[in-house]
Amino acid sequence: MSSLSGRRILLVIGGGIAAYKVLELIRRLRDRGAMVRPVMTAAAQQFVTPLAVAALAGGKAHAELFSLTDEAEMGHIELSRAADLVVVAPATADLLAKMAAGLADDLASTLLLATDKRVLVAPAMNVRMWLHAATQRNVAQLRADGIAFAGPDEGAMACNEYGPGRMAEPPAILAAIEALFAGGETVGRPLAGRHVLVTSGPTVEPIDPVRVIANRSSGRQGHAIAHAAAAAGARVTLVSGPVALPDPVGVATVHVETAAEMLAAVEGALPADAAIFAAAVADWRVADAQMRKLKKDGGKPPALRLVENADILATIAGRSGDRPRLVVGFAAETEDLVKNAIEKRRRKGCDWIVANDVSPATGILGGTDNAVHLVTADGVEDWPALPKEEVARRLVQRVAAALALAPA
Repeated sequence: MSSLSGRRILLVIGGGIAAYKVLELIRRLRDRGAMVRPVMTAAAQQFVTPLAVAALAGGKAHAELFSLTDEAEMGHIELSRAADLVVVAPATADLLAKMAAGLADDLASTLLLATDKRVLVAPAMNVRMWLHAATQRNVAQLRADGIAFAGPDEGAMACNEYGPGRMAEPPAILAAIEALFAGGETVGRPLAGRHVLVTSGPTVEPIDPVRVIANRSSGRQGHAIAHAAAAAGARVTLVSGPVALPDPVGVATVHVETAAEMLAAVEGALPADAAIFAAAVADWRVADAQMRKLKKDGGKPPALRLVENADILATIAGRSGDRPRLVVGFAAETEDLVKNAIEKRRRKGCDWIVANDVSPATGILGGTDNAVHLVTADGVEDWPALPKEEVARRLVQRVAAALALAPA
């Protein structure tokens, strides 16, 4: 007997050209004994007809929030709860945004807000829409809310563009549905049960009570990584220097200022399964920081004697016993990017280095996008320019895959 036999699937069909694939998904679900109750948005009906959907589902395709007939037979709230699983396919950018914001202005979005069942989404949209910062924020929020994802895939699209945003094929969505019923809460949360340690932002080293040595790091990339790791099910400890960002939801955040404080917080958070060091840690500090504000002395500048800070990445990578299984560093360079990153990975003893060019012309330092190279023992992967949230999601996926292969 199929694992889907007798299962009740509420299928929300969004408005996109990928909606035609849903017809095959319905057929495959019913072939395995599932009962499918379809709900169509107004836009979905521009791509596939309610008649075709109803014929394959073996029952009415619901579409109207204020239908007197439907409300008399089964209220929309009951419709949302009389299911074992809610599947959204295609999950358009608009539907994802409504879900993330909790909006409910039609039958589909109202059901999604009213349901108390697991939800699986299969995103489908133009590559630029998928990579847009707004969509990536919505996706991160939905992952943090426990929404499971199937896809999207990367490939050619109906708009003649190529990239991520294609809806997963019906067999893949079907496999994700079966996995949800078989695997429970860990599906779509590959880091469930793992502890991930992340550092973020700058460190600041005092010169006197009002002056510091600092850098331009915004912390946006590190915070995005912490958010993505939490969305993937991990217990996350974020050690952050001073930033103008809110603490990520669902993350234990430790606020520090100096490199010494960051190292102490990192060591205090161990053990961890993975440690991702995205913070821009000051290499030097003032040896004799003053307790009182330095005063001008006839125009003669004070002499500052600098000493080297402890190397947090090398310190953790070199530990024995409680060394994280995966140690990932960042290399912010302005020249010879890949060469310097490869040498840094060797010198620090870490497993991976994420290298990025922070020359002023790139706009990466403090900006919203990033273009990175992932340096591992197997070589160098060149990633395209992406929103930092998408870089975080991809990196977390790679971390989850690496930990899955590592001994527990």
